[in-house]
Amino acid sequence: MTVGEVNGTPPKEPAIKRLRILLRLLSRSSALDDRVRKTLVDTLYTQPSNLVAGAACGLICAWGGALAAEDATLTVLATALSAVAVIRIVMAVQLPRVTAGSTLVRETLYEIGAFTYSGLCGLLAATAVSSGVPTPALAVLMGNAIAYGVSIAARNAGRPVIAIGQTVLALAPLTLACALRPELPFRLLALALALTVPAMASITLSTFRVLRDSIAAAETATRLADKMQHLARTDVVTGLFNRAGLNHHLVERVTALRPAQKLALFWLDLDRFKEVNDTLGHQVGDRLLAEVAVRLRNRSPKGACVARFGGDEFVVACEVEDRRAAQQLAMGMLEDITRPVRIDDDRLEIGSSIGIALMPDDGSDLDAVMQAADLALYHAKVNGRKQLSFFDPSMTRNLMRRKEIEAELRLALQRDELSIFFQPIVDLETGRIRAFESLVRWFHPQKGELRPDEFIPVAEETGAIITLGNWITAQAARVAAGWPDDVTLAVNLSPLQIRAPGSAMAILQALKDARLDPRRLELEVTETVLLDHSANTEAFMAELSEAGVRFALDDFGTGYSSLSYLQKYPFSKIKVDRSFVSGENAGEKSDAIIRAVSGMASTLRMELVAEGLETIEQVRAVRDAGCTLGQGFYFSRAVPDYLANMLLAQERGKLLGKGLRQLQA
Repeated sequence: MTVGEVNGTPPKEPAIKRLRILLRLLSRSSALDDRVRKTLVDTLYTQPSNLVAGAACGLICAWGGALAAEDATLTVLATALSAVAVIRIVMAVQLPRVTAGSTLVRETLYEIGAFTYSGLCGLLAATAVSSGVPTPALAVLMGNAIAYGVSIAARNAGRPVIAIGQTVLALAPLTLACALRPELPFRLLALALALTVPAMASITLSTFRVLRDSIAAAETATRLADKMQHLARTDVVTGLFNRAGLNHHLVERVTALRPAQKLALFWLDLDRFKEVNDTLGHQVGDRLLAEVAVRLRNRSPKGACVARFGGDEFVVACEVEDRRAAQQLAMGMLEDITRPVRIDDDRLEIGSSIGIALMPDDGSDLDAVMQAADLALYHAKVNGRKQLSFFDPSMTRNLMRRKEIEAELRLALQRDELSIFFQPIVDLETGRIRAFESLVRWFHPQKGELRPDEFIPVAEETGAIITLGNWITAQAARVAAGWPDDVTLAVNLSPLQIRAPGSAMAILQALKDARLDPRRLELEVTETVLLDHSANTEAFMAELSEAGVRFALDDFGTGYSSLSYLQKYPFSKIKVDRSFVSGENAGEKSDAIIRAVSGMASTLRMELVAEGLETIEQVRAVRDAGCTLGQGFYFSRAVPDYLANMLLAQERGKLLGKGLRQLQA
């Protein structure tokens, strides 16, 4: 029991509370109200035919009552009502088109017309009651005002202020006029009408809340649908379009493409990205992808479509004037991507290959252009990476060849189509075989012998080189275990093998299984392995070196030839590239270079191997220049394991062939 009830005073707080709620509903302008207001105002102008029908009924009643009563005042009011009705009908038809962008103007003009029309209806009925017009005329005018005041509560509930205002203006004058009549029925009617107003206001507010909540729910559903669509078409790592978003955007792009325009499709693939993931982890890989995405967005023209197609592949699509403009843009992309990236304490240098196709030059539809760009990318990667390549129809034939090799290479190991051949490395002073370099050969049952330069790059590109390299090491180690203890085995290593997790352990296990002393294994690595100064490469070489495995720096002189490699890594041998011995540039300058490298190798207590020896003159030249070991066709081609054993057996009794006898002469 409240204090008011104890004192005999009825509590006022609930009534005041309800009034405050009503006022808030009528006047508040929350963020949601602002968003849905336009939609609710639009409901006022929907279906103008309803307004026409309502106006017609109102005018019939107004003129019927006025003519029946033969009252001048009623006639004037009926005329005014007719004018307002016509104006409202015209506004309902024309206003949405004239003021489509102004919700406030449309709402204000509607309010003026609605309130004027409602007030005139109420005045007609109130005048009829006050003037004592005949009963038929009174009934018609009163019925019109009451019906209008009640029905409008639902019709205009989209804007409660308008609906409740119309109800009040239609019923208040009639209520007052009835209350002033001395007859009891009129006073009872006044009471009923007074109660009708809040009842209709309650109905209006309830309908408004339903409309408002429905619109809010629809808005939320639309927003969620848009968000879901955005997520479905966006790559979460880079924020670019994903494959689905790319396809959707390209369809729209092609549809809007003008006849004179060309659509350029740039297909990018990051070089050595898998190594970053394998060595530094996927989190660093994701951050690298995000950085590449930023660089591509900054480099691409305004309005270009930039997408992550999947993995480490990106696609950029934009309109270009000609082939030259596409090339300049692609070169800018390459320049940006190849700039070093700093992620935490790691400095990453990553390149990219780009394939380019133009529409309609390289295809009349999206599928054809996408395939052309993919082929161009494949060609760019095959030709050495870090370059761009435009599509050419001849690429299709080359691709088919390489795809066949890729598919069959994975089965070649299982079918025993691969073999290990061995090429001797000879001591230039004694003529004795000091080592054999293991080389893989592939004898295809249908295609015959496939050259290593055909399938090794494919194995590198697909990652099959890791499995292939481990197999070569294991097979060669088994053969080498049967050689004399002073003959070593040389095996080439791919950069992917070195960076693969557990690669050192796999090599040591292969030596253990073959029962080959680790000191008899020599792993040949190229400078490309050492360029990124990877901690994994250092750990790999340190682990194997500690076990006794030796290392040779292969193809010295063709890359950066950094002397720091010789100081930093445990190399015991340097192999001078064949281009200094038998290449087109061989001569006095190359001899001088070999002599310089020989002096350095001697000081560092390293052996120097000359590759590509084909004539006795070349053998004498490199021996005189300081090379200690030689390798090439002059001594022997690469031979199967049984012939390698025969060579060893032969040279244990005498020197290796006629060529070595000439050498000792």
